[in-house]
Amino acid sequence: MISLSIKNGVAEVVLGAPHKLNSLDEQALSDLSVAYDDAAVAAGRGEVRALLLRGEGRAFCAGRDISGVSPDTDDAAAYLGGLVQPLLKKMSAFPAPTFAAAQGACLGVGLGLLLATDVVYVADNAKFGSPFAKLGATLDSGGHWYFTERLGMHRTLDLIYTAELMSGTEAVAKGLFSRAMPADELLQTTRAIVAKVAVGATGAFTASKELVAHIRDQRLGLWESMAEENAEQARLCTTSDYAEGFQAFQDKREPVFGGNRAS
Repeated sequence: MISLSIKNGVAEVVLGAPHKLNSLDEQALSDLSVAYDDAAVAAGRGEVRALLLRGEGRAFCAGRDISGVSPDTDDAAAYLGGLVQPLLKKMSAFPAPTFAAAQGACLGVGLGLLLATDVVYVADNAKFGSPFAKLGATLDSGGHWYFTERLGMHRTLDLIYTAELMSGTEAVAKGLFSRAMPADELLQTTRAIVAKVAVGATGAFTASKELVAHIRDQRLGLWESMAEENAEQARLCTTSDYAEGFQAFQDKREPVFGGNRAS
């Protein structure tokens, strides 16, 4: 079950099947895609300025729900290429800052959901890696690229070959995710941060989100990146948020941002 709630500028998307560790079948992926579509529409109306993704229960998401899958008829290419990859692209392009709070198992497609999210906070007891050696399968949902980029070839293949899992603490220490914290503090802390971001300069945040993605995907160098920053800054100068930020600084008060984007 996938649910979406919107309050005070924050969209909260919840994976709500804790009895199966929030594993995702085709219907759940479709429902998750719809939830992001609905949140994006609300963002376009200015009703959503940040998004939080989380899972109920002791796991964030254990990956694909294979309970009813037969190897004889399984079409993994259709599942991954037709459902998972389009969803992850949609999540990556969400028009506002996105956050995830991840506890317990974060594997397969569950790992992919995190990789498609801007900022990921994890519980100390979270588990990441590639357990698929026992299934005769391999890491998916962008895991090879992400692990190689952050961990290097040797550690990536070590995790794949041995099927050992990293803790949330190790994953953060290795630069995979942003912060690790005790599981009982994870949701409260993440919600507080997301609420603060939701009243921030959403237009400027989204500009940075797009710049970071372009730098990553295009492998831009320093001077190319700087030129794109300069152009984006020039666009932001035309927004009321920019004017408000400067005025608040001069008035020595907290700014009140509307979250607008330059045209």
